[in-house]
Amino acid sequence: MFSKILIANRGEIAIRIIRACKELGIKTVAVYSEADKNSLHVEFADEAVCIGKGPSAESYLNVSSIVSDAEITDSDAIHPGYGFLAENTSFAEVCDSCGIKFIGPTVENINLMGNKIQAKETMRKAGLPLIPGSKGGIKSKDEALAAAQKIGYPLILKAKAGGGGKGMRICHSDVRLVSALMTAQSEAEAAFGDSDIYMERYLNNPRHIEIQVAADNYGNAIYLGERDCSIQRRHQKIIEETPSPAINNRLRKKLGELCVKGIKSINYRNVGTMEFLLDSQGNVYFMEMNTRIQVEHPITEEVTGIDLVKLQIQLAGGEKLPFKQDAIHFKGASVECRINAEDPDRGFMPSPGNIDFCYIPGGKGVRVDTHIYSGYHIPPYYDSLIAKVITTDNTRKEALKKMERTLDEFLVEPVKTTASFCKKIIVDPDFQRGKYHTGFLDKFLVQEEERKEA
Repeated sequence: MFSKILIANRGEIAIRIIRACKELGIKTVAVYSEADKNSLHVEFADEAVCIGKGPSAESYLNVSSIVSDAEITDSDAIHPGYGFLAENTSFAEVCDSCGIKFIGPTVENINLMGNKIQAKETMRKAGLPLIPGSKGGIKSKDEALAAAQKIGYPLILKAKAGGGGKGMRICHSDVRLVSALMTAQSEAEAAFGDSDIYMERYLNNPRHIEIQVAADNYGNAIYLGERDCSIQRRHQKIIEETPSPAINNRLRKKLGELCVKGIKSINYRNVGTMEFLLDSQGNVYFMEMNTRIQVEHPITEEVTGIDLVKLQIQLAGGEKLPFKQDAIHFKGASVECRINAEDPDRGFMPSPGNIDFCYIPGGKGVRVDTHIYSGYHIPPYYDSLIAKVITTDNTRKEALKKMERTLDEFLVEPVKTTASFCKKIIVDPDFQRGKYHTGFLDKFLVQEEERKEA
């Protein structure tokens, strides 16, 4: 096992990793930007090193600074968390070349699954169902038009190296396709340094289902159930829950076994997530794989009793999976709301600044992963996520009722947050019935505007 781990991240996930390390008896090193000098992850770690100025490019994305600090502090491993360098092949390669363990899958795993086109083709060969789409990247309008004739409209353009909705465009006609292609290519180049675009048939209002998986170095692999991540705004998840109201035990088992087959086919190592789309007819299609810990991992932990961050560290340290598939049991229901420092009444405009007062709710079945406190200053340089509120109970109905109460108690002033907006979704009758999909929030926001104007 490792003696010291450097955490190449910030915010709540950095604290989450520090806690796991402490419980495993491992020393920690926090890295921080000048803007994060008063962050709690700096306080909670055994050591802390400043790596640059506020902007991410000058701090949390500075590979040479992070790796050199790992060497200087005698860290034998680096945990990247999520975001920033978590799925960066070059970073993982540098760690390997310097003899520092990258806590995550292999470089080959990251590289293969990071290329969305290759990932789909690999999983197709492993037997996973795919949405009809282009066989390779689309570079010209002629290629796009020819592929569109075979796939059929509506279709969606996606960045090969994409994520977070960057480079995505929905097209219903040839005219829209031609104009959208150039825009998507430019956006993909700016976001990922890779302008390659592929296309696939667009599913109208599917559900976004993801399966948590884990594998060790000895050929053992398991699945840990599903998460329903369909409540999204601009392809960014807002509310997640497990189990999904749309998944029965038969489909859960089928998807889980497909995922295990898929990760075994690529000799996958460590923790990961397989993402699918579920259409209104009950058909599921593999979409992509995330080779890192997910923001929404706590709800899986709550219903399985398995600490996924500890598991990441143990697997990276060469340990075997401590349990077989038949030992995995799912108990109760869990819901997560992402609380962002944004103003829902002003188009979700970011709301950085000083927190004068902060109250974090609690009680049985309530978990809040956060890095904020009274007196904390939210810097303007990073993602606006300030907390993850998780409630767990015996049934979905009870977990949702608990979430409603918990969101009422989550107080942050004077910074604007999305807590009250999340509550509006939680109490919505359709959401309560589990009748939602990836287009749910667009319709919900329109209805909210109509109510304001009435």
